Amino acid sequence: MLIAEDLLLLIYDDETGKPMVGNPGLDYALAGAVLIELTMLGKVDSAGAGEAVKKDRLIVRDETPTGDLLLDKRLALLVGREGAKPKNVIDKVSKKLRPELLERLNAKGVLTADKGKVLGLFPVTRWPAQDASHELEVRASLESALKLGMQPDDRTAALIALLHALNVVPKVVTDAVDKKALKRRAKEIAESAWAAEAVRQAVAAVQAALTAAIVASTAAGASGGS
Repeated sequence: MLIAEDLLLLIYDDETGKPMVGNPGLDYALAGAVLIELTMLGKVDSAGAGEAVKKDRLIVRDETPTGDLLLDKRLALLVGREGAKPKNVIDKVSKKLRPELLERLNAKGVLTADKGKVLGLFPVTRWPAQDASHELEVRASLESALKLGMQPDDRTAALIALLHALNVVPKVVTDAVDKKALKRRAKEIAESAWAAEAVRQAVAAVQAALTAAIVASTAAGASGGS
């Protein structure tokens, strides 16, 4: 499973098939997960001093395909945007990403595509769980790090950092008694030196993109109301 697939499983309710996070938050977080995956595979990185692009900008280390179609489509997109700030590629990477991930999970028998209509008129698809065994393993790793204080592996830490960026950790780990302690632990993991600089920048890019979207939405609302 990709990190983005694990994130999607955590965000979608197993019974209702609805996400607990709206747009653009979830889509940006999924894009960040893809950037993290490509970084961990050695495909993309954060440029250092004296490289072909400015320091801390996106640089492609290896253009060869990963063998995963979803990742390879985004890798090809990033090749054409080398030198960009990580936050400026999040929106592009997120395009059509969630539908692809949902269909993949459906094809794997993990989620079910439950098609219906709202008010008997508007078509809608819910994605309840069909086989939650993998998700339970992911949740066990999350709880080990967040509730028991164990050191998470890089993939678990990435998930925690993305969930923290979305501010949904207490919604995912629902049986924790002390919600504040849970959020503190998630923040501690997200801000620790748990991964390479490029991976941390991918998480920061999600946060920056979310902030920009909120500011733009607020400005549009203020303009429309004047």
